[in-house]
Amino acid sequence: MSDVRRTVILGAAGRDFHNFNVLYRDDATREVVAFTATQIPDIAGRRYPAELAGERYPGGIPIVDEADLEDLIARENVDECVFSYSDIAHADVMHLASRCIAAGADFVLPGGAPSMIASTKPVISVCAVRTGVGKSQTSRYLVRILQELGKKVVSVRHPMPYGDLAKQAVQRFASYADLDAHECTIEEREEYEPHIDAGFVIYAGVDYEAILRRAEEEADVIMWDGGNNDLPFYRPDLHIVLADPLRPGDEAGYHPGEANVRMADLVIINKCDVASEDAIAQVEASVLGLNPDATVIRCDSPVTVEDPELVRGKRALVIEDGPTLTHGSMSFGAGVVGAKAAGVAEIVDPSPYAVASLAATYAKYPNARGILPAMGYGDAQIRDLEATIDAADADVVVSGTPIDLTRVLSVNKPMTRARYELREQQPGVLAEAVRKAIGG
Repeated sequence: MSDVRRTVILGAAGRDFHNFNVLYRDDATREVVAFTATQIPDIAGRRYPAELAGERYPGGIPIVDEADLEDLIARENVDECVFSYSDIAHADVMHLASRCIAAGADFVLPGGAPSMIASTKPVISVCAVRTGVGKSQTSRYLVRILQELGKKVVSVRHPMPYGDLAKQAVQRFASYADLDAHECTIEEREEYEPHIDAGFVIYAGVDYEAILRRAEEEADVIMWDGGNNDLPFYRPDLHIVLADPLRPGDEAGYHPGEANVRMADLVIINKCDVASEDAIAQVEASVLGLNPDATVIRCDSPVTVEDPELVRGKRALVIEDGPTLTHGSMSFGAGVVGAKAAGVAEIVDPSPYAVASLAATYAKYPNARGILPAMGYGDAQIRDLEATIDAADADVVVSGTPIDLTRVLSVNKPMTRARYELREQQPGVLAEAVRKAIGG
């Protein structure tokens, strides 16, 4: 029997690559025979490139569809499957484990700490219990606090490597030209554009050791801007986690969101301006039950529409952030909140007009019906988005995504944006936590 264990890393084009880079690339006792892919379209069928995989993998590593997991385990004589993605219900994690075990492979859940890279600079991490809770607006709020303290802060975003992985190893974004140069998808722009609008620098990519060392060259403090409900890739000095009272119970029902809560120094219950007091109290009690030592604060997420007169009394099609509606399982977001506040007459259901990939999205995520998810992982999906908007019987479009969609879409209806920021109910708590964490 060989001493080398044949390994598959179960992923979604993010945490899986990071775990490989940090835990497995140089481990002579493991041979990674494949990655699997889910959640993100058009990832399966590609390869993790040799330039990133290292000298032990001169041909790179194939990426296959998670649906083919059992065949992959049998074909490649797989010994172990390493779970490496986020925002998945606890029960679904174990269903996946059962598939692996029944097929003859061990199921492995790596610990968080071994994959966290240490920085030479203070690190503040912003993570969550689910996707779509408000991490990015919180990161921007904290960056402004740090700037007021005289610190040069650089944000590093959880990976979204949807293009040429070798070219995306280390990415730095400080202008719209950088977004265009890196051929960013809508999903990437949703995360990077608001930082650029605020005058901040943000890094992302695939090789997070190399990214960190580049970011440290120009930063006094590193801000980890998490993705989904994943754990931070860097060892934090202050670990902030957001919980969502619009999805009470999810803080204890999803992986690795529950682990985030248990690890947190400070938990923000966000969206308190639109949630019920009962739901807020339920989440608060749940969080403190999981982590009695955490500081728990309440924050609002006020929404403003740029041109409310365009919306008042009209029939509006509302666009929301894609992942929030898909694996985030929400049925509305800031766009709906903003449209209602602006006096919309009717929110038009776009699902009857959906074409191609968007029709498939509604079939897979029926909770999204009634709202248009801003799916834009490539040119084809962007064209499908345009065609669906053009066909819909609506007067106006309200975009609740964090970016200016008119930069990437050309549609036959006027469009206005719903913007949202973080607001502390007890101002100053976050600033004090930041000062303690950075020693200032």
